Amino acid sequence: MEPALYLIPCALGDTPMERVLPSHNMDVIRQLRVFIVEDIRSARRFLRRVDREFPIDDSRFLEMGKHADVKQFAGYLKPLEQGQSIGVISEAGCPAVADPGADVVAIAQQKGLRVVPLVGPNSMIMAVMGSGLNGQSFAFNGYLPIDESLRVKRIKHLESRAQQENQTQLFIETPYRNHKFFELLLRTLRPTTRLCVAAGITTEFEWIHTHTVQQWRKRSLPDLTKTPAIFLFL
Repeated sequence: MEPALYLIPCALGDTPMERVLPSHNMDVIRQLRVFIVEDIRSARRFLRRVDREFPIDDSRFLEMGKHADVKQFAGYLKPLEQGQSIGVISEAGCPAVADPGADVVAIAQQKGLRVVPLVGPNSMIMAVMGSGLNGQSFAFNGYLPIDESLRVKRIKHLESRAQQENQTQLFIETPYRNHKFFELLLRTLRPTTRLCVAAGITTEFEWIHTHTVQQWRKRSLPDLTKTPAIFLFL
């Protein structure tokens, strides 16, 4: 295996590995012993799910989570500079896309190191696929401001952009705030705007529905307080 920084997608829930990750990923993972991870405990659990016999005690884990010092990331890549491959693992989904890892990849690119993104589930792309909204032009906006007045202002701005450019707008929210955010969208968006809620993608709780805001106001949203969700509108 050629030395590289391998970006390793994780399952988005307790979905069986073989359902969402190709066997090639498993083969790559089994050959790695150095990992840059969002959370060490989660990464160890993930590796055990990939292979119960994975030599975790012989592996090295370097954290890139909330409290990690970005200044140390260049040092994390020294094994790769010496010819040893490294894996990057975030909590769920694809590293560096709405997940930590982008800073590590940026440094690797600056150093001219080989970066290999592996195939795996990405909730944003899968939400666009299942929404029926425009898949030719879309924008991921991450989290909106916490302050409600700023949030409303941002929603209205992006709704205008969506209409003018025919561009699907995507957002995420902390699961326990999903219902409150959904209600705010219904109060703020125009009745004819199409709104999709894509929750629990690839899991047994998967729920993807698209309706106009006017139609949503006559329907109820299931309890998503513990389920990761993507909100899209156009």
